[in-house]
Amino acid sequence: MSCATLNLPPSLKLLNSCFQPSNKKSCFPSSSFSSVSFVGPLTSYGNKSSWDSCHVIKGLRSFPIVFKCVAQKSELSVSVGAGSNIASEKRLVVLVIGGGGREHALCYALQRSPSCDAVFCAPGNAGISNSGNATCIPELDISDSSAVISFCCKWGVGLVVVGPEAPLVSGLANDLVKAGIPTFGPSAEAAALEGSKNFMKKLCDKYKIPTAKYQTFTDPSSAKQYIEDQGAPIVIKADGLAAGKGVIVAMTLEEAYEAVDSMLVKSVFGSAGCCVVVEEFLEGEEASFFALVDGENAIPLESAQDHKRVGDGDTGPNTGGMGAYSPAPVLTKELQSVVMQTIIHPTVKGMAAEGCKFVGVLYAGLMIEKKTGLPKLIEYNVRFGDPECQVLMVRLESDLAQVLLAASRGELSGVSLKWSPGSAMVVVMASKGYPGSYEKGTVIQNLEEAENVAPKVKIFHAGTALNSDGNFIATGGRVLGVTATGRDLEEARDRAYQAVEEINWPGGFYRRDIGWRALPQKQLAPKK
Repeated sequence: MSCATLNLPPSLKLLNSCFQPSNKKSCFPSSSFSSVSFVGPLTSYGNKSSWDSCHVIKGLRSFPIVFKCVAQKSELSVSVGAGSNIASEKRLVVLVIGGGGREHALCYALQRSPSCDAVFCAPGNAGISNSGNATCIPELDISDSSAVISFCCKWGVGLVVVGPEAPLVSGLANDLVKAGIPTFGPSAEAAALEGSKNFMKKLCDKYKIPTAKYQTFTDPSSAKQYIEDQGAPIVIKADGLAAGKGVIVAMTLEEAYEAVDSMLVKSVFGSAGCCVVVEEFLEGEEASFFALVDGENAIPLESAQDHKRVGDGDTGPNTGGMGAYSPAPVLTKELQSVVMQTIIHPTVKGMAAEGCKFVGVLYAGLMIEKKTGLPKLIEYNVRFGDPECQVLMVRLESDLAQVLLAASRGELSGVSLKWSPGSAMVVVMASKGYPGSYEKGTVIQNLEEAENVAPKVKIFHAGTALNSDGNFIATGGRVLGVTATGRDLEEARDRAYQAVEEINWPGGFYRRDIGWRALPQKQLAPKK
């Protein structure tokens, strides 16, 4: 067993008490400790036992300490030196909830934040851990609010950033806020904007937010009659969360009827599909619009555009997203202003009026209608999009930790964000067969070479693990987000595809035309 020297600030300390009386505003005592001890593994991936070697806490900025492995098991003694001039109350330890490509991008940006001392990610994944962008905590059960609260209190976490939608809908943010832990992410009530498409549509109706015409059904016969009356193409959506697969764009009546049966009769999405929203087909160009919200104020992020269809030329079934780029030329400054005025601000005010203020990131999926040139709301997500988050985080130059903390405190008024000039692009590499069934465990090689093949390339891991030989293997559908920045979109695109082509993964595939709408003269990347 070996030992590792780490950089640990005084603010990262193991506290003895987790829960405080309910009249306390915070679970964190004000005193600091000069030494701490921790029992239990920090990371465990692949075939390695939890403490075959000491685990490195990633992203810590100052202050050497030595973890002494005093037993063959998981017990550690920690000796903390003195003399740090960092004001611990002004430095943040951040916990990111989730384990996909979006969370890897958030960890990457948070680690670069000057005010952030350390980044934890639960559960994280092998790629996040290996990159050094965060210390992953795979054994922390993020569905258990009390376990998350306990971890935050023990490690002095000053901000929790909730990545995926499921913990938000289940109320993790509610419990964290109640425990006095600053949290970036909406309450379960506010997360219904994504958790129920019917809820979102009714809010649009009430507060006159432009969206597609629709009806909601639980009876398949009634849904089919409405579809017959409206004609095709038409869109069928499962009301609840369906991992990005609950939207069917039916080009024929037969496809629409089949989609209704799959949801309401065959229950392919379980309870998420027991109610369906049938809405008009909007023709135009899709775009993603993100805004940070503190309950009353909203500030826009940079624009981005993703590619939902699995195949080149926007063909095949919808996916969680096969690539994205930022900025999106379709979202001009004028259109961004229209989106804020007609969609984002009315939503924020409407949610407050309904008694469930929204705190977090609003991700508006938009259609810029061909016939009017104006934006309509397709859907809301209550978290950063994936893969849009990847291109946004590599362009962000502001201190993300402080910005998200300000949002959690209701202090976004007057905050502005700084972005790098130029463009960014991410190409998603997915397991063959996705979004259908796919093989797990296929080996991925040459990732380090790919990151170094061109300047400003970063590979974000969405679904990877380590096998017994120490090689990365695919564990999910969407597995890697190969991201690059450049002076313009063409340079970013060339760098991203140069890196993609360096990766040796026979079990994977990718679209070769990411960015084709913005670069119509160069639609396809060359084949290997």
